Amino acid sequence: MLYRKQSGTKECIYMMLATQIDAAHRLFYKKGGNMASLYKIPISNLSGIGPKRAELFAKLGINSIGDLLNFYPRTYEDWNSVEKIENLEYGSTACIRATLATSINDARISGGRIISKAMVFDETGSLQIVFFNNRFISSMLKSGTEYLFYGKVTADTYGAQMIAPTFSAAQDSTNIKPIYRQTAGLPSKNIEKAVKQALSMLPKTINDPLPQQVRGAFDLCDLGTALRNIHFPKSGDELEQARKRLIIEELVVLNLGMRYLQDYSREFSGVKISDDYSDEFETLLPFTLTNAQKRAILDCITDMKQKRTQMNRLVQGDVGSGKTAVAASVCYTVVKNGFQAAFMAPTEILARQHYETFCKLLKNTDVRVGLLTGALKESEKKKVRKRLADGEIDLIIGTHALITDKTEFNNLGLAVTDEQHRFGVAQRSRLLGKGKNPHLLVMSATPIPRTLGLIIFGDLDISIINELPPSRKPVKTVWFNSNQRDRAYNFIRSEVADGRQAYIVCPLVEEGELDDVVAAEEYAAELMLREFADIPVGLVHGQMKSDEKDEVMQRFVSGEYSILVATTVIEVGVDVPNASVIMIENAERFGLSQLHQLRGRVGRGQFQSYCILISDKKGQTTKERLEVMCSTNDGFKIADEDLRMRGPGDFFGERQHGLPQMAIADFADAKSLELSQKISDYIMFAYKDIRNEELRALKAEINRLFDRGGHNSLN
Repeated sequence: MLYRKQSGTKECIYMMLATQIDAAHRLFYKKGGNMASLYKIPISNLSGIGPKRAELFAKLGINSIGDLLNFYPRTYEDWNSVEKIENLEYGSTACIRATLATSINDARISGGRIISKAMVFDETGSLQIVFFNNRFISSMLKSGTEYLFYGKVTADTYGAQMIAPTFSAAQDSTNIKPIYRQTAGLPSKNIEKAVKQALSMLPKTINDPLPQQVRGAFDLCDLGTALRNIHFPKSGDELEQARKRLIIEELVVLNLGMRYLQDYSREFSGVKISDDYSDEFETLLPFTLTNAQKRAILDCITDMKQKRTQMNRLVQGDVGSGKTAVAASVCYTVVKNGFQAAFMAPTEILARQHYETFCKLLKNTDVRVGLLTGALKESEKKKVRKRLADGEIDLIIGTHALITDKTEFNNLGLAVTDEQHRFGVAQRSRLLGKGKNPHLLVMSATPIPRTLGLIIFGDLDISIINELPPSRKPVKTVWFNSNQRDRAYNFIRSEVADGRQAYIVCPLVEEGELDDVVAAEEYAAELMLREFADIPVGLVHGQMKSDEKDEVMQRFVSGEYSILVATTVIEVGVDVPNASVIMIENAERFGLSQLHQLRGRVGRGQFQSYCILISDKKGQTTKERLEVMCSTNDGFKIADEDLRMRGPGDFFGERQHGLPQMAIADFADAKSLELSQKISDYIMFAYKDIRNEELRALKAEINRLFDRGGHNSLN
């Protein structure tokens, strides 16, 4: 049963609201139309959408009427606020009510293109409207007729003008016009037309996922009103109410779904851990564990010893906080209890480095360690798999090779995934499927802001390592402009002369991808020929083959290269204790969290390490972001700032965390996140279980959202 216990005044409030619901349920809950049924009606059922146009809609992820209704506008044009021409400001976007003074004048320009111009006026002044390559514009606009024009105001030698404005007859009630994300051959106006048809198919009464009393208690409009007003609002207030309702619903659906995963997806584990060997493991270490590491280990051991269900725990810690030692301790306890453990790393070279670390650490124990990666010869992989299936390997370190169909375990008791954000839910599930509900430990060095933690890792218990080992020295970070690059080069040269190594990071690989961004290949060539002609320089980037990248990285690890020019492929990389400097070109191009991850490549040894950020950008946002990097090494503070400044769009980069895709909710909106949490608590207090018959429409939305994310549906 999904149930969150409340206490004190909060409990009294929820009890009162729950009582109101019990009295009102039968009065308000009437059977109406089901939104879910609209997801079964193909988009091609709409007038004017044949097979070819349906394919264009599919490119936008729209296959059904329900998909279309949930395809919300990306922005809006406010045609309610009409400006006088004399009040227009250059560079602004505005709506004017003006009369076409002259017929459209078409002229041909270079390349056979057509430029169309005309003058429009109101009682305060005039301006020119301009269209490019629109052969039909002269038949669409008639001289002497009044129109509404909406566009950006610019200027040329002849005065004010609007380039390619959208327009409608002045008598049309346009209100606030939706603008949709589009694809080639399917402009926003065609999507708008289809949405109008789809809205006409909405039943008068909809089984709202949020019951009426819930909506009343938290001031939310009904679903039908929200859908109509998110697409075609008549005022800013209507739009705001619609957005609030749809955002909250989406976050509540996600919140409750993640709670379900946490509370119900765990089955009774076939792995019984009776003895704790963490103290014995600690004697093997050449260093002393921090208190935060000890707490994380205890959390894991407690999960496995005291709970009947499988452990699903995330160990989250900043770069260099010692997550690997925690995982090693938990693996040791599981193996000593008679089970196998698997440790999956995101890259070949990182897996090999973990293998070497574990072999050295467990050298004088009876724990048998193996390595399984895609780079091994087929004959070698076959031998490792046989030993694994026969139970002759206790701890296996590997990459995705661990989750192939050919890989079988004798008695897998624990699965560990390193760098959680690099593995999706499906990959985790495949590894867990190798045993009888084995325990799961996932690790991440990507700090997640507090407002996101419960939602993103809602299916996992969380242990946070918020303490660095005493030997770990904070990386000193400075911000230089390009005129100071020679100073940075001289510093790198001095570090190399002292036997250290350095990274130089560029955002892109090939020349011309962005005019003002240094290309890694060309940059590396210049360094080899000029500044560091006498120093071995390597190059690694994402377009290289895996074996080529691994070879370069291995040569850097061994010290054959003193300087490594790289793209963000090193963001999650190997441990090179000898690297003491990282210089990041065009630092403004990276998010704060990504800069922090890159900075984590240095400072792993006994030497003081440095991060040099190169950027010439003068904007306030760039200044704030780079100053944050220079002022703190705390990854959690940096993550909070990154989310605040950039929003969630680029926070994770590629979507590898396994969450369902959101249609309208914004993870940076702390107020909405907090409100959705309160509503979720309220629903669970009042209804006890998401599978309550009164919540069948809400359960259907949870199933639909999580089906897209690769999770199982609620039963």
